[in-house]
This record gives sequence, structure tokens and C-alpha cells, in this order.
Amino acid sequence: MTSHKISRPRKRDAEATKQRILQAALEEFSTHGHSGARVDRVAEGAGVSKPMIYEYFGDKDTIYAAALREAYVRIRQAEKHLDLDALPPEAAIRELVRFTMNHFRRNPWFVSMLAIENLRGGQTIRQVGDAPLIQSVLVERVGEVLKRGIGAGLFRDDIDPVDFYVFIASLCYFPISNTHTLKAVFKLPVDDAWLDKRSADATEMLLGFLRQAP
Repeated sequence: MTSHKISRPRKRDAEATKQRILQAALEEFSTHGHSGARVDRVAEGAGVSKPMIYEYFGDKDTIYAAALREAYVRIRQAEKHLDLDALPPEAAIRELVRFTMNHFRRNPWFVSMLAIENLRGGQTIRQVGDAPLIQSVLVERVGEVLKRGIGAGLFRDDIDPVDFYVFIASLCYFPISNTHTLKAVFKLPVDDAWLDKRSADATEMLLGFLRQAP
């Protein structure tokens, strides 16, 4: 009688499964919120069993924490593809603003996850131990762009990179997070053309803030 040894999934397969679960969790929590999300729907969306999800991540709160962390990881990973160092300082700022607006609009789960976590008082993000480290690379890159702008005599020398990124995120976040109310209250189109114009206007506002006074 031939015995068949049960082989464990290869590391690559396990990582692919984990990413499917995280994507399904991002969609589930961003659509239904923390309280309304269901693990069985996450399992269905990922094409795995509920026991497998519990094996990979643990309970619902742990899955939510992993999905929230993943939301930050993905935007930071995507930013790594921006060749900011090769661009002149003002062009680098334009590229970062363009990217930020596009990431928010193309990944609505990101905006929703941040809104949900803030409604929950930030209780989970405070428990994500490496959250500051995930953000540190971005802060460093923004700081380098600002330093180059200062060195070229283009930018003021009193701008904190974290404060400046908060300005970028704020100008890009609001039109996406408030799309429905902006349409209803102000009758704005909030379509691609309108968002492109907001991105361009935000860039000019931010560059005006950075530039040295004549």
C-alpha cells in the first residue's frame, strides 16, 4: 500500500493565499465596516475556507488589523515606484500629488478603511506596532525632495515633511471621501475631469506654499 505524504503549501502559494485573503478583507471591511463585516464573506471572496482564514490571521479583529495595516503597506509600496529623486523638486511634488490623488480614487477601500478606523477612535492602528516604520520611508523621501528644493533656492526652509504630507493627503482625500455629499449638496460632477482639475489645483496651492517669497 502506497502512503501519500500530505505536503504543506509552498511558501509562494501561502503568500498568494494570504494576499487574496487580505484583498477580500479590505473589500469586506471597507464596504460593511468593522461591525458589519463577516468572515464568511471574506472567505468566499478569497476562495478559501473560514478555518484557513483563522489559521492565517486569527479572529475577526486580527483580520481587520491585518487589512488596515495592508492598506498602508500598499500605498507605501506603490510610492516606491515613483522616481522622485530623478525629478527636479517642483516636478517631484507634482508627481507625488498626482500619484496620491490617483491612488485614492482607484482604491476606494483605502479611503473607506481610514474613515472607518477614525470612526472607531483609532483603537486598532495604535496596536499596529510597525505603523510608524511603514510611514518612515515616505517621510524620508518627502524630506529629501524638500531639501533639494531648499538647496536650489526654490522652497522655504521651515517646512516639516510630515506636516507637508498631511497637506497633500488632505487635499487629495477630501474630494474622494466626500464624493456623494459634494455631488448632492454642491451639484459637483466629481468625475475624472473634475478630479484631475482638483489635483492640478492642489499642486499649485502646495507649490505656492513651498516657494520662497520673492
